[in-house]
Amino acid sequence: MRRLLVLLGFVLLPSICSVGARAEDFSKWAVLVVAGDNRAQNGGPTKVFDNARKDLVKVFTGMGFAAANIEQFAVNLDYNARPAEIGSIAGALWDLSARAPAGCLIYFTSHGTPDGIGVGNAVVSPDKMGAIVNNSCGSKPSVVVMSACYSGVFVPALARDSRIIITAARPDRTSFGCGELDQLTYFDDCFLRAVPKAEDFAGLGGLVQQCVAFREKQMKAEPASEPQVSIGPKVAFTLRWK
Repeated sequence: MRRLLVLLGFVLLPSICSVGARAEDFSKWAVLVVAGDNRAQNGGPTKVFDNARKDLVKVFTGMGFAAANIEQFAVNLDYNARPAEIGSIAGALWDLSARAPAGCLIYFTSHGTPDGIGVGNAVVSPDKMGAIVNNSCGSKPSVVVMSACYSGVFVPALARDSRIIITAARPDRTSFGCGELDQLTYFDDCFLRAVPKAEDFAGLGGLVQQCVAFREKQMKAEPASEPQVSIGPKVAFTLRWK
């Protein structure tokens, strides 16, 4: 079966194919939200990743995901977040997926390199991330969002027929907005802004691409990050919240 890769500038229109479609029950989905760093691109402190984590949890509960099935991890610890360490994250996802077995929603926001994504003091490779997600989520319907520079490197390792993968950049491009004074990265901000306008995760990916492209052009941020969206055929017209 062919997987659909949504390219920059192509916005999915879920309303065309969603006549009579019903909203998904996300209350039994496992949700993992990870803020993997607390440093800006220049090494100074930043709250961009933690800000996104907190806002994402609010948005996800508003979409129908159960607060009891959401686990948060961060470098800046607070009452709601556990330390961002990949072994603990993998264990939490395993436990969550057993307790909430209907599907998986996973969102990492951090710095990235061509070798992977930063989680605490470690860089987690695509193969490692793929093994963690496959172990806990398998063939369940799943959405995995990797918000980091070069995060397109994760698409081959994570993509499956039952998954939607959204990344902040191409494998060979940086993303933008992780400075000391930024409140959110461009991608995280666009993701949060796109949720109220979208009806399903496939359409959400296209709206995020459009938003990021507009923002980067407006701010003259170059070269364009070109967020990637991979849509498995089994979930192309499902995973709706409206």
